[in-house]
Amino acid sequence: MTLKGFDTRWNDFPHYILGITKEIWEERQMATLQHYYAHDMILRTAPKVVFGNQNVISDTMSTLAEFPDRQLLGEDVIWSGDDKSNDLLSSHRLLSIATHSGTGRFGKPTGKSITFRTIADCAAKNNTIYDEWLVRDQGAIVRQMGLNIEEFVLNSIFAEGGFSQCSQPLSAENNPQGPYTSKGNDNPWGALYADILSRIMNADISVIQKLYNRAVHAEIPGGKQAHGWGQVENFWMGLRASFPSATLSIDHVIGREDSGMPPRAALRWSLSGNHDGWGAWGAPSGASVYIFGISHAEFGNVVSPHDTLRREYVVYDETAIWKQILMHKG
Repeated sequence: MTLKGFDTRWNDFPHYILGITKEIWEERQMATLQHYYAHDMILRTAPKVVFGNQNVISDTMSTLAEFPDRQLLGEDVIWSGDDKSNDLLSSHRLLSIATHSGTGRFGKPTGKSITFRTIADCAAKNNTIYDEWLVRDQGAIVRQMGLNIEEFVLNSIFAEGGFSQCSQPLSAENNPQGPYTSKGNDNPWGALYADILSRIMNADISVIQKLYNRAVHAEIPGGKQAHGWGQVENFWMGLRASFPSATLSIDHVIGREDSGMPPRAALRWSLSGNHDGWGAWGAPSGASVYIFGISHAEFGNVVSPHDTLRREYVVYDETAIWKQILMHKG
């Protein structure tokens, strides 16, 4: 595939996404963000919304100062669109390996090695990313640093000036509409995964034993893993039980079939509602909470007559959820 408007050194869209990520983070070519990221681009993360490539550069430098040896291993790029309609979007799943050897958000250097996942949805045209949604598994980092997640979030709030002055996490109200408006593609694998997630959020947990492989392997927030039907059911029920009245919104759906790869799908979604149930976040607080998630799935079969969900990767930021609950409690 020839990418119209992109540098000719990129073989295809995944090559472009993986290539510029390595240049920026591992080769320290942060100045390239001046042209790889649009001047007025919007970056949405669970903790905050970032406007403009200069602020993205600043955040990138802060992260690298704290974790200078960070490696970003590109596990997959699930993408949709084409360069003719200018709606190219990549859902890029990364596994990062780093050492906490600098001072920053997580305190003074500890020398601890950490591993965590990020999924970034990037809209690009003419060699430039102009709109982005990024979810990082901050819960995995906090736990591997040996910190209590609730205490870490509370201390972060006070470090930002307290409840009245701290930054506001992403919400339905402050989530800006950017220039990218496509909802993905109509590939059946994306539609299947969207249907599965919708059924789970509608309390049809039985869909897991119907459409997941019995030996399913899931990578879930907090740097944790779930194996088999029971553990995957417990994960999704723990989330849904905490926010039983929250509304699911599936905002972007991609399905793909590529040579040498299993059929796969990427969803960008959110849960919006109150913390009004017992579950993974303890006693109900009544807090209004917005959960911003991106998840990937791989399908296939070993002996089953039909394809089932065999691998799942779910990323949301537990610290952003705790921040909304603690801000409500005051």
